[in-house]
Amino acid sequence: MPVIAFIGLGQMGAPMASNLLKQGHQLKVFDVNPQAVEQLAKQGATASPTAAQAATDAEFVITMLPNGDLVRSVLFDENGVCEGLSREALVIDMSTIHPLQTDRLITDMKQRGFSMMDVPVGRTSDHAIAGTLLLLAGGTPEQVERARPVLMAMGNELVNAGGPGMGIRVKLINNYMSIALNALSAEAAVLCEALGLSFDVALKVMSGTPAGKGHFTTSWPNKVLKGDLSPAFMIDLAHKDLGIALDVANQLQVPMPLGAASREVYSQARAAGRGREDWTAILEQVRTSAGLARKI
Repeated sequence: MPVIAFIGLGQMGAPMASNLLKQGHQLKVFDVNPQAVEQLAKQGATASPTAAQAATDAEFVITMLPNGDLVRSVLFDENGVCEGLSREALVIDMSTIHPLQTDRLITDMKQRGFSMMDVPVGRTSDHAIAGTLLLLAGGTPEQVERARPVLMAMGNELVNAGGPGMGIRVKLINNYMSIALNALSAEAAVLCEALGLSFDVALKVMSGTPAGKGHFTTSWPNKVLKGDLSPAFMIDLAHKDLGIALDVANQLQVPMPLGAASREVYSQARAAGRGREDWTAILEQVRTSAGLARKI
């Protein structure tokens, strides 16, 4: 088994490191919290006083830290990883950080002669404990395959995101959508309550529609992603229905800021002459607003 250095033993990192030990890997650990290091040492890990010493003789170095500045510090500062790192080692950053920071880190490591990839994780701390994380691998094909046995000790599904820096990109988009939908879903749930509608009824209905299943997997593949904007449900009608919901909410004094913002996007699409196109044409409207070339 290869020697692995694991740096960052927080809520996610500690159980991930523990699972590496359970799979028989040799583990060296470092964290600014001595209690976290002690807990892993009790499980069989070797405690290291610095990141540099953790990295010494390691074939893989895994970082799981709260932000990009800390990742950079751990790698490049005095007593950092690069002081003890072999040119043959592979650094795997599993933190959730800014993707442009990831790009700079990978570039700076390459300029120093080191190899680095990004593998942020999906799911929760419960999955980290169970070893069932979703692993979003951003790296060269060679890096991904080399790291696979180590990564699969911490998760049960690995997605090759398509190259260096792409793991953190797909993690960012997934989290953006999940977090924003959480707030929009809360608006809808409160409107249910204000209207006296049983939430169980709403749940049953929306579990079978794009409202609950999401447009990535329902409406978009059948229309806009196929290049078909013939109206199954027109933007004009979507705008009307959204307006009715917002009017009702206003009369019931239910704040709907995300719904109101969404109506502005539909209004822009109508102003651009898309009113009689399918509602999935909103994707093309947002692309145009972002300055991207029109696809359809």
